Amino acid sequence: MSDLAVALGLVLVIEGSLWALSPGLGRKFLQATADMPEQSLRVAGALAVAAGVLVIWIVRG
Repeated sequence: MSDLAVALGLVLVIEGSLWALSPGLGRKFLQATADMPEQSLRVAGALAVAAGVLVIWIVRG
């Protein structure tokens, strides 16, 4: 359970860093995703999930 808390904390650090360091870039990313078709967003999300699972699998063995 502590690994989950650490992972969530790391997500908050990474996400928060974008907005703290470059809010304009964050807005550009949001606008770009708002203009993308839903299917492209679904594929990108599925690829991100798969990449995350792969990283966890490699690290945890």
